Amino acid sequence: MSPYEHGEVFVTDDGAETDLDLGHYERFIDENLTRRSSISSGQIYQSVINKEREGKYLGKTIQVIPHITNEIKENIYSFENTDIDVVIVELGGTIGDIEGLALVEAIRQVGLEKEEHDVAYIHVTLLPYISGSNEVKSKPTQHSVKDLQSMGIKPDILVCRADEKIPEEIKEKLALFCNVRKEDVIQNITADNLYAVPLLLEKEGLGDAVCRKLNLRKKEPDNSKWEAMINKIRKLDKEINIAIVGKYMKLQDSYLSVAESLRHGGFSNNVKVKVGFVDSGKINSENAKDILGEYDGILVPGGFGNRGIEGKIEAIKYARENNIPFLGICLGMQMAVVEFARNVLNLKDANSAEFDKNTSNPVIHIMETQKAITKKGGTMRLGSYPCKIKKNSLAYKVYKEENINERHRHRFEYNNDYKERFENEGLICSGTSPDGNLVEIVEYTKHPFFIAGQFHPEFKSRPDRPAPLFVAFVKAAKEYNQSK
Repeated sequence: MSPYEHGEVFVTDDGAETDLDLGHYERFIDENLTRRSSISSGQIYQSVINKEREGKYLGKTIQVIPHITNEIKENIYSFENTDIDVVIVELGGTIGDIEGLALVEAIRQVGLEKEEHDVAYIHVTLLPYISGSNEVKSKPTQHSVKDLQSMGIKPDILVCRADEKIPEEIKEKLALFCNVRKEDVIQNITADNLYAVPLLLEKEGLGDAVCRKLNLRKKEPDNSKWEAMINKIRKLDKEINIAIVGKYMKLQDSYLSVAESLRHGGFSNNVKVKVGFVDSGKINSENAKDILGEYDGILVPGGFGNRGIEGKIEAIKYARENNIPFLGICLGMQMAVVEFARNVLNLKDANSAEFDKNTSNPVIHIMETQKAITKKGGTMRLGSYPCKIKKNSLAYKVYKEENINERHRHRFEYNNDYKERFENEGLICSGTSPDGNLVEIVEYTKHPFFIAGQFHPEFKSRPDRPAPLFVAFVKAAKEYNQSK
């Protein structure tokens, strides 16, 4: 999935590479989801092709209906006879898109195969606001529902996205022309804070509408802690600036979890985090101060490929030499190692083997044990891996425990051949795999706050339970701001 088209690739504990929406779900429900929670069309078609090759269809002609639709339904029905009470199935995209037709047909069949009160169809739609005439337009929703009904699905509930409050007469119009009850037309108005959306939907009656349709016992939710968090967020008045120095800046969703985690760290430190998205391709040794001088902290996130790499290295150098709080994530950690090798160890051609296979100082490389795997097609370390943290380190101060687990998505590793030289100059390995073979965290002991991890801590951060590294990083940036 291209970051320019889909935003970030979100990774689960069990190593599934998924759409960023799954990250939102984890942040809202505070549950670690799995690869079973995300299915792409490609996976569906691949599974059907594999079954055909194995002879499981007994030589029958393979068609979209029933074979593709049955495969989709099997994935939905796989949660039956488990401890799961309700399965929420989201079909991404827009009604009418050719890519989604098999998915729509599959969920139409689900409605036929299951009892009437076991299935609810919720249609999320947009009500555009025309500022010139000061009106909310219902026609796009009416046409969307018409298309949906032509495919055999009657929506039970309409969730209507709107920037302005939806007038009662528009709700009545939608109910009449879309064939739903007025109380099932749910307003989803733009919120002042992303995390206020569940509270707004509850207030509008979405929970009641779903329970009514599914014959579920209505239970009054206790949202007091969530409400207290939202009230706290709304009262934040102090602000700090943190730069994300990355290479996928045409679409800021490419770093969605990173930006959200910075905000989570702000909630914990009673400060608003204003995130600046800085294109690493525009940074060089001459202008680093001009571009980054206004920020209270610098974060270099993950990525692939050599475009913009030198700009990331210059940003890290600027943070290191000027005692600006720095957090490196995945590729950001690897570039911190390269920068240190070049400018402190004086290994001027030091690089990652990902970008220069011929460098005489590959401080980041693919380990021998990985080469055989790579040749067979398995190229990345994905999912949750354990990390053992050294006591009396910044990492231990951050996590307050010796053993942690974080999610990974990368190919290349720290080269242990250089470990002694790095540590002699103050760039220590404060976190490793339990066997000590893989370096997970590096930190610079001669800097107020300079730490980087091979993993992606942003994937486990929650608004009410922020990732420790982000809490500590924002705290350091806040203190740096106050000291200026």
